[in-house]
Amino acid sequence: MAATSPHADLPTTSQMSNMSHGSPEGGRGTGSSDLEPGGLDSEEDEREETEPKILDTPQDIRLEAIANTVAVHPSRDMLVCGDVDGDLYAFSYSCTEGQNQELWSSGHHLKSCRQVRFSADGLKLFSVSRDKAVHMLDVERGQLVTRIRGAHGAPINSLLLVDNNILATGDDGGTLKVWDMRKGSAIMDVKEHKDYIADIAVDQAKRILLTASGDGTMGVFNIKRRRFELLSEYQSGDLTSVALMKRGKKVACGSSEGTIYIFNWNGFGATSDRFAIKAESVDCIVPLSDSVMCAASMDGYIRAINLLPNRVIGCIGQHVGEPIEELATSWDSRFLLSCAHDQLIKFWDISTLAKTTVKEYRKRKKKDGRMKSLSKKALGDDNFFSGLVEEPQKNHNEDDLQDEDDDSDSGSD
Repeated sequence: MAATSPHADLPTTSQMSNMSHGSPEGGRGTGSSDLEPGGLDSEEDEREETEPKILDTPQDIRLEAIANTVAVHPSRDMLVCGDVDGDLYAFSYSCTEGQNQELWSSGHHLKSCRQVRFSADGLKLFSVSRDKAVHMLDVERGQLVTRIRGAHGAPINSLLLVDNNILATGDDGGTLKVWDMRKGSAIMDVKEHKDYIADIAVDQAKRILLTASGDGTMGVFNIKRRRFELLSEYQSGDLTSVALMKRGKKVACGSSEGTIYIFNWNGFGATSDRFAIKAESVDCIVPLSDSVMCAASMDGYIRAINLLPNRVIGCIGQHVGEPIEELATSWDSRFLLSCAHDQLIKFWDISTLAKTTVKEYRKRKKKDGRMKSLSKKALGDDNFFSGLVEEPQKNHNEDDLQDEDDDSDSGSD
């Protein structure tokens, strides 16, 4: 069960106290006898000190355990995270200093929570776990509504909501199931992968499911006809993430080798291109526009990447030296959220990133090998020790970090 103590940095009693003060008595008079010497100035100074600051992004949320997953409400400043203890925590977030609030917690999972997702209407929350169960909760109260015990024969690793009632789940053994939650039963159950299913995506027509697997293949499944279509050719590493780009004409898959594999739609058998970003891995991908995506890595960096032409635009942010588990965008596309092994949920300003355009022309790489910082927080610029922590080492990172016009793709297959 979830701990009763809060898992985040919540406002203190003093921060939640009355932020304003009444006007001094005798303000209508002109005589100095109505006010103590310096009284007005001191009250103004006190008011300035007590008024909460408005920040560029919400403050970090600190947890007591590593969060495997984070999801954002589709129409509110609210997030839910699931941790390695099997607990779920809901928070409201705000750019006003000290105003992040824990809303509720749930400890219904017996083992590590692997993924959480909101329904499109924001009323329901779905979660999957290493305990092989699928849970549906009421978002407002955090109460368990439906539990499917033993939903899979192996720990469940991935979750996708096709619509408000249909969801897809993938497990550590490579089995994909599609569920109709109105019936509480699976309408599709197939095992084509030889290893875990890391991520699932669906096309705009809600007809084709794509899976990224640890066996190095992408799977294609027709959920309308409830059948398996094909597997892609094997890649050199685990496929860790999958996303549709270029208005659904391209499919991008991240990999454990730090390469993004690109497929043409209806050309799923073989890659059309590959893009090595020289990161330790590409563990999760979140599209921001038809061409721009965010990619998180085991090295702790969040990179902004342009697809076709293939470029690393720069660094959005980082969890210093800590593997990143998942990324999510806010409902208004203003913030990117990330959770990592440092037990923090961080917020990054991406409000202008989706409008970024990249030219075909390539500039030479910067001599120091550092990525362009895309925000004040990106490379720890607000940290006194950031220069020491983030300076890339010559023998490892000099080729790893690129400026916004550096191209690392190795061409089409």
